[in-house]
Amino acid sequence: MELTVQVPTLPGASFRLPPQLEGMRRLSYNMWWSWNPRARALFSRIDGLSWSRYRNPVEVLSQPIAWSELLDDPAFKAEYTQVLAEFDRYMSGGGEHWYNREYSSAVKGPIAYFCAEYGFHESLGIYSGGLGVLAGDHIKSASDMAMPFIGVGLLYKHGYFRQTIDADGHQEHAYPDYDLAKLPILRVLGQDGEPLTISVELPGRDLYAAVWRVQVGRVPVLLLDTDIPDNAESDRPVTHILYVRGREMRLHQELVLGAGGVRALKALGITPAVWHLNEGHSAFQLIERTRALVAQGVTLDDALTRVRSNSVFTIHTPVSAGNERFDSEMVRRVAGPLFEGDGRKGTGGVPMDRVLELARGIEGDNRQFDMTALSLRLSNGANAVSKLHSVTANATWQGLGDKQIQAVTNGVHMPTWVGQPMRYLYERHLGAQLDNVDARNASDQFWERTDQIPDVDLWEAHQRQKLELMIFARNRLRHQFARHGESPTTLEELEDNLDVGTLTIGFARRFATYKRASLLFTDMDRISRLLWDKDRPVQIIFAGKAHPADRPGQGVIQEIFARSRSPQLRGRVFILEDYDMRVARFMVQGVDVWLNNPRRPLEASGTSGMKASANGVVNLSVLDGWWDEGWVGDNGWAIGGRETNPDDGAQDYADSQDLYRLLEEEVVPLYYGRNEDDVPENWTAEMRRSIASTIWRFSTIRMLHEYVEKMYLPAAGVEVKKQAARRAAHEAG
Repeated sequence: MELTVQVPTLPGASFRLPPQLEGMRRLSYNMWWSWNPRARALFSRIDGLSWSRYRNPVEVLSQPIAWSELLDDPAFKAEYTQVLAEFDRYMSGGGEHWYNREYSSAVKGPIAYFCAEYGFHESLGIYSGGLGVLAGDHIKSASDMAMPFIGVGLLYKHGYFRQTIDADGHQEHAYPDYDLAKLPILRVLGQDGEPLTISVELPGRDLYAAVWRVQVGRVPVLLLDTDIPDNAESDRPVTHILYVRGREMRLHQELVLGAGGVRALKALGITPAVWHLNEGHSAFQLIERTRALVAQGVTLDDALTRVRSNSVFTIHTPVSAGNERFDSEMVRRVAGPLFEGDGRKGTGGVPMDRVLELARGIEGDNRQFDMTALSLRLSNGANAVSKLHSVTANATWQGLGDKQIQAVTNGVHMPTWVGQPMRYLYERHLGAQLDNVDARNASDQFWERTDQIPDVDLWEAHQRQKLELMIFARNRLRHQFARHGESPTTLEELEDNLDVGTLTIGFARRFATYKRASLLFTDMDRISRLLWDKDRPVQIIFAGKAHPADRPGQGVIQEIFARSRSPQLRGRVFILEDYDMRVARFMVQGVDVWLNNPRRPLEASGTSGMKASANGVVNLSVLDGWWDEGWVGDNGWAIGGRETNPDDGAQDYADSQDLYRLLEEEVVPLYYGRNEDDVPENWTAEMRRSIASTIWRFSTIRMLHEYVEKMYLPAAGVEVKKQAARRAAHEAG
């Protein structure tokens, strides 16, 4: 079959390009640039000020540009030619990759991947955090591996909120209004050559959605948008805001994502071999596909069996209460016309009583419509996102029968998250190509040769990334403090406070209370002595958002901000506002230690520590999520153990004491031990082990290998090759 899925679109923005540089248009509308350093540098070279402001090629090319100067610059034209050639080689190749060598001829159709959010780059704000970034990394690696893949999601015109923190530490929320004409997205054309719009039936009306495409390397992702004139003013905002607070509005979103996504694929003539639901937000696609089969004359039971046979589901939350649920009667009222039919279009086929029964949770409460329960009941295979999470998820959902929730531990897209200095180091010393890694080829296993990197080179690359973080953080904090009315003296102090030579701990993630962001402050005198040690100082950088409806999470932000401005910790503790993918890149690339201390086992996986580790940052974490299997004893530190105390207060205290002990007795002394070249050679040894144990094992390429063999091939009815089956059995054992 074809290596890539083709989705036709209208032309892009009306910006004008010189004929000699027309290839810039192709580059600007493909997110490949987001993980290619040379492509990003090329756009920055066109207009550095616009690039620093927007970090979006379409926006840059929409500005007035002095093209004549660039056309007269031989170095620019040569770089443009080489980058475009690299892009065209990437887009036209792929047949040599593992999936296409082993299985592409046997799988009769693409894999359709449904997710409520996608984090490709900060310039396309249709993500909130970990789930979306994981989905974006999944798509990018599917592109790198040239898998026949297509994504489906929603186009949020106001995205997720932009965060500011006021002078009292309160989180404030602002929603941007994106100009779609200046985003790297294109309007999809239907098979009739006209702009594609799909509809879903709702009580007394149809809801319409325009279909857009964001191209991510070789993979198209369809984004549905209800903010169009076809809809009543009251329906246009359905897709405006990611994770909108109102439950009925959220239900409308998920009907558009699930049912509308299925209809968009059908309208394009795309018949997936496998349907992958990343979290339960898209579970209505299962019912829509069932409805469509019943409308063709298939019996309801047979339709459910057929839908179940080629559907796979990934669960991301450890406990039942964390999954998406709706009031059952609201679902009956809103979704009934779509799935059961209201006589207007003859679209019915699935009795809502049956739908509600399929979505009954493990508690047996028929008043709750549980999207995870529905997804588990109607999937061929289900997976958790780490080995520990698999144990937790199976215990949580055992009431649904004998379905085994397998483990496919998350990974990260290394070309997106490894900083340029470290990436060049891997290329120069190890011959590593991070977007073309195949562990089945022994010569490609560069992570086993990290001892070939000289200490001084490894340390210099890390220090360069750390310097970039410090410059970025000082600038961000200066703007924050100036808005708060802080004095020029305070702003000037930032130059001295954020010192590259000081051991720097990073903590960045969603501010949910179970993540215990304030655990470090259990004993203020002890942490103060640690941070202000004259010979071995420590500084801490926090970043993260709390959902607008999460008042306790916002309280954690306020507490940390207050600590950071207290006399004891001021100048050693900082909190950066408006956490997004750009802030995340600076932090995972530039800190020395990555701290993660959730209550075990509430962290399903976590991927920020993987990103940090691949950059040589050393993890200091509770044995939860991915770190429970990632820690091997000499590649970082484990806080506490694997036993948990049912008394949360006692567990918090015990973990805080172990955290202090590790910092005082192991982490800080190791970092400040230097050789005659002022290089902490014992620390760089820890960095090497961190890199070697992470960069393949917790990459999305490894993750995609597992998804193919554990999930996609069984759902497509394709037998997994014997060597893959043996490997899977070995890993399980």
